[in-house]
Amino acid sequence: MKATASSAMAIRTVQRHIIENQRKHHPGATGELSWLLSGIVLATKIISDYVRRAGYIDILGSTGDENVQGEVVQKLDVIANDTILACLGYHDDVGIMVSEEDDEPHIIKELDDRAKYIILFDPLDGSSNIDVNVSIGTIFSVMQRREDGGGGKVMDHILQPGYRQVAAGYVVYGSSTVMSYTTGDGVHMFTLDPSIGVFRLSKENITMPPAGKMYSVNEAYFAQFPKGVQEYLKWAKSDEAGGYALRYIGSLVADFHRTLLRGGVFLYPPTKKAPGGKLRLLYEANPLAFLAEQTGGAAHDGTQRILDKQPTALHERTSLIIGSKAEVDRVLSFWSD
Repeated sequence: MKATASSAMAIRTVQRHIIENQRKHHPGATGELSWLLSGIVLATKIISDYVRRAGYIDILGSTGDENVQGEVVQKLDVIANDTILACLGYHDDVGIMVSEEDDEPHIIKELDDRAKYIILFDPLDGSSNIDVNVSIGTIFSVMQRREDGGGGKVMDHILQPGYRQVAAGYVVYGSSTVMSYTTGDGVHMFTLDPSIGVFRLSKENITMPPAGKMYSVNEAYFAQFPKGVQEYLKWAKSDEAGGYALRYIGSLVADFHRTLLRGGVFLYPPTKKAPGGKLRLLYEANPLAFLAEQTGGAAHDGTQRILDKQPTALHERTSLIIGSKAEVDRVLSFWSD
């Protein structure tokens, strides 16, 4: 019995870690953000369970609809979206929720001193890979309402640059379910233990390798990329580069997860068909950029730091270069030529 109790005490769950970090780094905090993050944890555990059972409970395939992005909506997209809205929408601290799947923001309650948080999320990143059992994920970002009131306009509260995020993270649903999060005090990683239903700490204060001979990009669009990106890709395959490897999954969250742990660079450049880029700034690029910088990495759009970009639209798109700082800098050295 003593050994069992001791083992239980040694388990550091994500909820426990969030509370410990709050006490350590933010002793004056009220606990609102910690409680909110616990809601995200619950939602992603539910989504993980659906993903695991997707093959035999008839939730694979599309609904036949398209979302605001012009993408085919998968049944699991709807489930993931509804789950996050349900798990966070009842929180007194949440005023607005923004999803990739919805045209307009969800106004949960009027923004005031209590309902001060804005949740932005991609409920199921990489959902086109669901039917072929490739890793997919959830990405989330947390902001606070503007203290100046935003002129009383909802969009002024939502359209804030990424450096104002107070928390961000992602979950990968793969061979195991892994969550990474930051509140501005490092990035911490947890693995879902299905035997007891909790996320257990697996890596703390992660540091992204400062360099790495690995690049991740959909080279099928090579002819549509800017000349500088084409030149970088030619260099990466040359003898001069010294053996760079291409690794590309096709799910942003999964490609970023690998880059975070092993180093290298992920690129989603502009193309002739999408000159402004394709990834969403508010709930894809911003949260991952926050995580990257917290681990010593970098994130850029080819012109400026991602976290400095001033959003102008709810579903604004952006190009993205993200990963080890040395590798991002190398791509930019070609991009600017």
